[in-house]
Amino acid sequence: MTKAEFGVTRFSWRTQSVHVFTHSWQVRFLTVVLFSCFATLLAGCERGLWNQPYPTEQIRSSTLFSSFSEPPKHLDPVVSYSSNEWAILGQIYEPPLQYHYLKQPYTLEPLTLKAMPQIRYLDAQGEEVTEEGEVVYSEYHLFIKPNIRYQPHPAFVKNPDGSLKYLGLTAEELEEISSLTDFEQTATRELQAEDYVYAIKRMGLRANHSPILDSMAHYIVGLHEYSETVNADYQARIKQDATAKNRFFDLRGYSISGVQAVAPDHLVIRIHGKYPQFLYWLSMNFFAPIPWEAVQFYKQPGLIEKNITLDTAPVGTGPYWLVENNPNKRMRLAANPNYHEDFYPTDGLAEGADPSLLNDAGKRLPLIKEVVYSLEKENVPLWNKFLQGYYDASGVSSDSFDQAVSVTVGGAMELTSEMQEKGIQFLSMVQPTIMYVGFNMADPVVGGYTSKQQKLRQALSIALNYEEYISIFLNGRGIPAQGPIPPGVSGYQSGHAGMNSYVYDWHNGQMQRKTLEEAKRLLAEAGYKDGRNADGTPLTLYFDTPATGPDSKAMLNWFRKQFAKLGVELVIRATDYNRFQDKVRGAKAQIFMWGWNADYPDPENFLFLLYGGNAAIHTNGAGINSANYDNPEFNALFERIKTMPPSEERMQLIEQMVKIAQQDAPWVWGFHPKSLALYHGWYHNVWANPLANNTLKYKRIDPESRFEMQKQWNQPVVWPLALFVMVLVGSIYPLLRAYRNRQSATVRHSDGGKR
Repeated sequence: MTKAEFGVTRFSWRTQSVHVFTHSWQVRFLTVVLFSCFATLLAGCERGLWNQPYPTEQIRSSTLFSSFSEPPKHLDPVVSYSSNEWAILGQIYEPPLQYHYLKQPYTLEPLTLKAMPQIRYLDAQGEEVTEEGEVVYSEYHLFIKPNIRYQPHPAFVKNPDGSLKYLGLTAEELEEISSLTDFEQTATRELQAEDYVYAIKRMGLRANHSPILDSMAHYIVGLHEYSETVNADYQARIKQDATAKNRFFDLRGYSISGVQAVAPDHLVIRIHGKYPQFLYWLSMNFFAPIPWEAVQFYKQPGLIEKNITLDTAPVGTGPYWLVENNPNKRMRLAANPNYHEDFYPTDGLAEGADPSLLNDAGKRLPLIKEVVYSLEKENVPLWNKFLQGYYDASGVSSDSFDQAVSVTVGGAMELTSEMQEKGIQFLSMVQPTIMYVGFNMADPVVGGYTSKQQKLRQALSIALNYEEYISIFLNGRGIPAQGPIPPGVSGYQSGHAGMNSYVYDWHNGQMQRKTLEEAKRLLAEAGYKDGRNADGTPLTLYFDTPATGPDSKAMLNWFRKQFAKLGVELVIRATDYNRFQDKVRGAKAQIFMWGWNADYPDPENFLFLLYGGNAAIHTNGAGINSANYDNPEFNALFERIKTMPPSEERMQLIEQMVKIAQQDAPWVWGFHPKSLALYHGWYHNVWANPLANNTLKYKRIDPESRFEMQKQWNQPVVWPLALFVMVLVGSIYPLLRAYRNRQSATVRHSDGGKR
C-alpha cells in the first residue's frame, strides 16, 4: 500500500468514524428528548396539578386561598372605614367587644374583656343614680383579660438599658430594610388599658383624619376639648417646622377627662347622657388598641419613605398578623404566634342553622394558620380558579350566575347540578346593606332644598329603574330600597307602610314604580323641560364611579341610558377606588354610587349617614355623610333618637325622619343586596354574620380533601402532547435515515468502493 493509498484509507476511516459517532450522538439525543417528554407526561399525570398557582406544600397545609379586587387604602384602624379594609383589619386588631359568631339576632360578647362592660349612671356631680334618674353621664368600666400580647414586632425590641432598639435608624441600617421581615429581632408585650386610651387620643388628632371624631366628640366626655388642644399644639409645631408632620407627635402627655386607664387592666370611658349604641362602637376597629411604641417606630422618616407605616403594616393582638403586603399582587396573613386563649363557640346556634357548625365547639382558635389574598381584578378568572379549586370560596357575578344557580318557579335559588357534583355549597341572605346613588347636596345643580331642586332628584330617582338593574346585573339578588334602613334592622318597614311615595305608587296590593311620564313632568317643574337648561342646552350631569374594569362597561352604559330617557346627558368619570374616595370626601363629586354596610344593628347607624353634623364639607372630608345632606328638621330629630332606648316613640320619630329624607331625595335609594357566597366542601364553619369583622378565626380547611379534589378537577390532557411527540418522531426518523444513507454513499464514493 502506497503512502497515497494509506492516506486515503486513513482519511476514509476517520470519515466513517465521525459519521458513526455523529449518528450515534443524534440517536442518543433523540432518545433523551423522547424519554424526557414521556417522563414529564408521566410525572404530570402523577401530580395532576400542572397549572396550580401555589406550591403543593401550601395547598396541603391549613391555608385559606382568597382574593381581593381593590387594594386597601388604609390599614390604620383610626382612619379605615371601608369594608375591603376591614376584611383585613378585623383579623389583626381587637376592640374590646365582638359579635357572637353564630347567634341571631346579633349579640355582643367580650373579646379582650373579662366580661361585658359595667355601666354606671351619674348625675352632674358624678354621683351614681339609677337608669331612670337624671342621668348626665354614663360611665363604662372595661376590665381586660390577662396574657393578651401583641404580634411579634421590631417596635417592641429593647436594648439592655430598656431603651427601644430600633429607634433612630441610620441610613446604613435603612439600606438593608425593605419590609418588617428584614429586622433581625422582634418582641412583644402585654396589652394594657393605656393602649385603648392611646387609640382614642389618636382619634382626636385631626391629622389622622378619623371619620368618627366628630360623632365621638359629641359623646365622649373631654374628647372635644382634648382635640382642640392637641390640634392647636400640633399645628403650632408644624408652623415652626413643616417636616415635623412626619415625625412622632407624642400624645402620652395629653389627657382626655372622660377616658382613663385607672389600672393596667381597667379602662373607664365616660360619655354624655345615655347612648345605648355606644356598646356597638366598642366592637369596631376605631376602638382597637394601639401601642405607642409602634406609632413612634413608624414615624421614622426612613421608614415613611419606604412606605413602611402603621397604614401599611398594622400591629395588633388579633388571631392573625400581616406578613406580606403587596397590594398589586398578594396580601398574606399568618396566625399570630402570640394569640391569647380564644375558643370556638359551644352554643348559640341560630334556628335552622346547620348543626355541623358546632363540630369544632371548644377548639382553640384560629383554626386556619395562613390566609393568602391574591389580586383578581376581573370576575371571569376568579370564577374559573374557584371552579378549579384554587380559591376556597367565591361570590357569583352575573356572568357566572346561570352556571352556578338555578331559580325555581317560586323564586328560590338552588345550586345547579354541576355545582352539586363538585360538593359546592352556598349561603344567601338579604344583607343589612344599602347601595345608593348619592347627590352632592352642596352642588349648585343637583343639590339644594327648594321644591324645584327636590323635584329634579325625584325625577332622576324614578328614571333609575332599580327593578331593572337588579334583574340585569344582579340576577334578582336584591330588593329595591325605599329609604336608608335595610331589612334586619329595626326601623325598616316593608310593604305599603315603608313605600317611598315620591318614587312608587301602590297598585293591587304591591308597589309599582311611577311612570317615566311622571318623571318628565317633575323634571319640567324643576326647570329642565325635556332635559334641557333654560338656554336650550342639554342638562349635563357628572357621575363619579370606581367601576373601571371591563365588567363595569355595561353597567355604566345602563346608567347613561336611564338618564337619557329624560333627555339628560350623563358623563361618566371613572377612577380607582382610592381616588374616588378622595373626590367624594372632598365634595368634588356631583353624583356618585356608594354603599353602606351596617356597623351595628340599630337604625341610627344608617340615619347618621344623613345627619348634617357628619357632612364631609363640615368635617374636612372626615365625615360619613358623603352626600352632604343637611336638613335642620332631620338633624333635630336625629339628635333626639340617637340617645333614646328602643321604644314606640323612637320608632315613630325614625319613621318621620325617613319620610323627610324620601321627599328631599339626597340619595336614589338604590337596593339592598342579597349575598350569595359559594364555597367548597372542604371549607368548614362558613356562616353569614355580616356584622362580625373577625370571622376568619372560626373557619376551618380540610387541606387533604382540597388537594385530592384539585387533582381530580385538573388532570392534564396529555394525548395531544403524546400525539405531537409521535408526529415529531415520525417526521425526524425518515430525515435521519436519509441523512445516514447520504453519508454512507459519500463515504463509499471517497473510498473508491473499497472497504
